[in-house]
Amino acid sequence: MLKSKLRKKILLIRKKKNNKNLNFLSIKILKEIKKNLSKKLIIGGYFPVNFEVDILEFLKKLEISGFKLSLPVIKKNNKMNFYRWSYNNLLKLNKYGIPEPEPKEKVYPDIIFIPLVAFDNRLYRIGYGGGYYDRYIEITSNKKNFLKIGVAFSYQKISRVPTNKYDKKLDIIITEKYILR
Repeated sequence: MLKSKLRKKILLIRKKKNNKNLNFLSIKILKEIKKNLSKKLIIGGYFPVNFEVDILEFLKKLEISGFKLSLPVIKKNNKMNFYRWSYNNLLKLNKYGIPEPEPKEKVYPDIIFIPLVAFDNRLYRIGYGGGYYDRYIEITSNKKNFLKIGVAFSYQKISRVPTNKYDKKLDIIITEKYILR
């Protein structure tokens, strides 16, 4: 099945299931991340839209624990960069209506949490089709090693994501039921 058809199908399912305020990035996962990382690390998050998994409370806990936060800012030519962000900072809407920080302090996160539409056991994902994360991963991987964690509901899993040379594999995918590595 084509990515565009898969994307529409999974987005419709996600909208119908709409688990409001489901925050499954549990204390257990927070502890696992914290025990393996230095608090000096920068976390790249996302602002949830379109019924994505809401990670905002999780990000807040990380910031309270001493981690530095950042969010993506969309640029021209389907590119994006991450900029320093704190819960004390205001956000502005980008052209897609997604809140993002002021592009003042560009950073390169050590861990990036990535929203996704669909995924498979091989740790490949389908996003919204703009290629923002795949481009970011490609460009940034040449400058820095970082952990790529996909966040989704278990029902977003499909048997096989169609891939091409531009698609980037994730390191981990976390759902409310399991963690894929």
